[in-house]
Order: sequence, then structure tokens, then C-alpha cells
Amino acid sequence: QVQLVESGGGLVQAGGSLRLSCVASGRTFSDYAMGWFRHAPGKEREFVAVIGWSGALIKYADSVKGRFTISRSNAGNTVFLQMNSLKPEDTAVYYCAASARRGFTLSEYDYWGQGTQVTVSS
Repeated sequence: QVQLVESGGGLVQAGGSLRLSCVASGRTFSDYAMGWFRHAPGKEREFVAVIGWSGALIKYADSVKGRFTISRSNAGNTVFLQMNSLKPEDTAVYYCAASARRGFTLSEYDYWGQGTQVTVSS
């Protein structure tokens, strides 16, 4: 089992920044690709970004490319999502997740956090 706890969400004005963190416990953190997803009301859960176990493989959704940066600290069992130039359409509950595979699709994820709310006002 892997337990994931997100933090760092909040209310921010458009154009602002937030940094989300997700701390993992349980199994060996570096065995897993780590992803961020988001879920807005009335929409399906959406892939945001993924980072491979070593940090060498990174992929972003087109909607966040150039604005968001995913990173990880295997020593600290933590994955981060730096979000800059936030837009109202980024408003959602953000979830981190762990995948024992590449983590390119939602179905590849085995463990999920409880989510943290991000609200961007216009």
C-alpha cells in the first residue's frame, strides 16, 4: 500500500502561483511514477502531469504546458506541482497518484491521494 497526502491548495487570483506537494508513505517511493490529475465540477478527471521514477521522463497536458512544472524528491518521498500563471479554468480538486507503470493513462494508477482544492478567481 502507498498512502498519499496532498497539500498546498487554496484560493489565488488569476495570474498567481501555487505549489502543491504530495507526500508518500508505505512502499518505496522511487518504484513509482507519480502523476497529478484534476477534477472540476461537471467534468471528467483530467491528466495534468506525470514524472517517472528517476525524474527523467516528464509529460504534461497541453492545457498546462509552459505554466506548470512537476518535480520529485525521492529522498523526501514527495512530488511537487508548481503552478504559475494560473487561470480560472485551472480551478479543480487536484489529486496526486502513484503508478507502478509509466503512468501515461488514468487506468495505470494504483494509489490516489484525497485531493486538494485549487480555486482561481478572475
